[in-house]
Amino acid sequence: MLNYIIWDTDPILFQTGALRLGWYGILLTSGFVLACLILQKIAKNEKADMNLIDRFMGFTILWTVVGLRLGHCLFYDWSYFKDHILEIFIPFQETSEGWEFIGYAGLASHGGTIAIILFVLYFSRKHHVSLIWLFDRLAICIPLAAAFVRCGNLMNSEIIGTVTTLPWGFVFMQLEGTKDCCEPRHPSQIYEALVYFSLFVYQMWYYFKKTKGHIPGGRSVGTLLVVIFTARFFIEFIKENQEAFEDQLVLNMGQYLSIPFILLGIVCLYYSFAKKTYPTAIKSKDKDKDTTKEIQ
Repeated sequence: MLNYIIWDTDPILFQTGALRLGWYGILLTSGFVLACLILQKIAKNEKADMNLIDRFMGFTILWTVVGLRLGHCLFYDWSYFKDHILEIFIPFQETSEGWEFIGYAGLASHGGTIAIILFVLYFSRKHHVSLIWLFDRLAICIPLAAAFVRCGNLMNSEIIGTVTTLPWGFVFMQLEGTKDCCEPRHPSQIYEALVYFSLFVYQMWYYFKKTKGHIPGGRSVGTLLVVIFTARFFIEFIKENQEAFEDQLVLNMGQYLSIPFILLGIVCLYYSFAKKTYPTAIKSKDKDKDTTKEIQ
């Protein structure tokens, strides 16, 4: 039987002067790179326009990061950032001793999800690419990137769970001197990462083995939204609130923000079973709708 796990990993892998390289940044970047490689493989499998897909991936990463940052600043810490607008956009924080490099300390997955949805809507319309095709293919690789992000949260000793007596509880020693140390806590980052890794494996199996790339429109993105945000909703019950104002809410901010995505996922799944359309990568140029095949 485990006697709790002492977690004392330094979140900074390398530092020289003001320049520092953290585990979170490495894992975030690795997740994005792997997700892009998988999306490229999917696009080649369906003979999509690779130049267009490469542009899509680059801008998707850019707007995801923007959404992650804005989501945190607006949803979780607006009371601070409304008086420090510049710090939303730069990786520095103003202190009594001047400006200090801190990186982008604060990213919110719900903001990233909103940014992805808005960008895909724009990209689909501008380049005449099937909207559902883009969402479904992104939904295959996104869980892997999300799992890497949660591993990064673990390395940072952040987004921690509530106190537990379970033998696999983590004691986050990097939080020594704060109210969050030094009792064993649920490793909520690992719980979420395991859900996301499992979903990624399932999505890959469903696409490459089960359907051979011939997936009903809305099936993958619906599965992604329902699984990720339902898991997020329930895991939040064993996570510490990220901001003090959440203590006054019936549910915390993460749970409130998850509900619309769960409902959207259910709609996508209903569409995929009811309509059974099979969008292709390129829109018909003479019709402003997805090129699909109906199952009679």
